[in-house]
Amino acid sequence: MTRIYFSGRIPDHGVCQLSRAKAHHVAHVLRLVPGDPVILFDGDGNAFDGEIAKCDRGEVSVKVSDRRDEDRESPLRVTLAQAVSSGERMDYTIQKAVELGVTAIQPLLTERCVVRLSGERAAKRGAHWQGVVGAACEQCGRNRVPKVNALLPFRDWLDQPVSADGLRLLLLPDAPTGLRQLPRPAGMVTVLAGPEGGLTGVEAGDAIRAGFVPLRLGPRILRTETAAVALLAVMQALWGDF
Repeated sequence: MTRIYFSGRIPDHGVCQLSRAKAHHVAHVLRLVPGDPVILFDGDGNAFDGEIAKCDRGEVSVKVSDRRDEDRESPLRVTLAQAVSSGERMDYTIQKAVELGVTAIQPLLTERCVVRLSGERAAKRGAHWQGVVGAACEQCGRNRVPKVNALLPFRDWLDQPVSADGLRLLLLPDAPTGLRQLPRPAGMVTVLAGPEGGLTGVEAGDAIRAGFVPLRLGPRILRTETAAVALLAVMQALWGDF
């Protein structure tokens, strides 16, 4: 069943007109035709059965029928704070993090980031990453779409106030602690992962002083696009819904 993310109110037993980009994807990539069944979801947890009502001249509309009762959200509330990586690596990390149930994604600029973004370029990249999140939700069955927060310099983000009951994890290859040594978290979890060259010693020290627990993922050094994804999978196995 094709799933379509519709970022707006979905009326019960009404009709939704898809955006131009969505319409192009439905008509020319998926090649759906009137009468084909679909699932429409709004990103806030609501999903509906529907069918293609019109698919003509660049316009696609969906006739909405019954509401679906389904919840595929993880019991873990995880924010991934990921230093920006280059090329498709950041897209990969975001896509897989969504599939693994993250609640939100915080892109960061650290000293060793290869990609430097600001102003309009940062806004465009943020919109692109949000699109990656939406597409990942269409694929994996989530009806709640995680938010990609605005790109922030590392220290500006670190200075923000945080909840006292949250667990903060810092991925460091030489950390003394493994995940199995930690108790199941009761509140929000924040995972901090560095860029290709890792965090600097100063950045890591600042994070530790801000309450982050240094954490290792075995004796092998993982790439930036792999590390957070591996940790999220292990967290789901130990504490989540795997």
